[in-house]
Amino acid sequence: MDGLLIGRFQPFHLGHLDALRFALTKVENLWLGLGSSNKPMEKNNPFSAEERKQMILSSIDDSLKEKISIYFIPDLDNHVKWIEMIDDIVPQFKIVFSNDPLTDHLYSKRSVQVIPIPFLNRDDLSGTNIRDLILSDQKWEHLVPEGTKNFLIQNSAKDRLKNL
Repeated sequence: MDGLLIGRFQPFHLGHLDALRFALTKVENLWLGLGSSNKPMEKNNPFSAEERKQMILSSIDDSLKEKISIYFIPDLDNHVKWIEMIDDIVPQFKIVFSNDPLTDHLYSKRSVQVIPIPFLNRDDLSGTNIRDLILSDQKWEHLVPEGTKNFLIQNSAKDRLKNL
């Protein structure tokens, strides 16, 4: 069975990694949707879809890479059309992993099972918190996988965040 997990992953952190591993206990293949892929870089979306893909792939081992496929999911202002667009981008799936009530509502009408994702240390493991920690020169490295940490350092994430 195949499943879908959509997130912004700004940046990809240990909570995301935990969610990905959780989802793979329920499905054979996981379609990972990088949301807001069409948005220009700004304070809340400082990394392009391609950069987020690099963060994810550099943060997971080969056994996980074999079970996931990554898709770029643009934002639309119409939620029903957004769901239809996902059908055009992503192969069929029977399960959506989400904690979003609107996603739950939209997919429940389509005979797609929605499974909530257990949150791991949600206060610390949020993209907003990690971006704020990077900007304020506080410790953030322990909140992201090694691949993401290396990506953020090599790509001067602090400077980028300051300039946005």
